[in-house]
Amino acid sequence: MCMSTIAKNFRIDSELSSQANKLLEGLGLSMSQAISMFLRQVVLQQGLPFEVKYPKRTGELLDAIEEAKRLEADPKTKRYTDMNEMWADLDK
Repeated sequence: MCMSTIAKNFRIDSELSSQANKLLEGLGLSMSQAISMFLRQVVLQQGLPFEVKYPKRTGELLDAIEEAKRLEADPKTKRYTDMNEMWADLDK
C-alpha cells in the first residue's frame, strides 16, 4: 500500500524543538517520524494518546513553595549578587 505524504508547517518554541530533537535522535527518530507516530496514535485512540492535566503537587513541594514565598518577602533574608558567595554559604 503506497501512502502519499503532504508537507505541514507548524510553529514550535525553539528551545523545545532543540530538546525534543536531541531526545529523538537518541531514539533513532526524526521529528517527522515522531510527529507521524503521535498522529497515528491520535487516530487509533480517537483522541490524545495521553492524559492532559496539571502535575500533582505534593505536600513537600507545596511546603517548599510557601517557604520560598516567605523567604522572598522577609527583608532579613540574605540576598546574593555573587554566585561564589552563595555557594560558599551553602557549603558551610
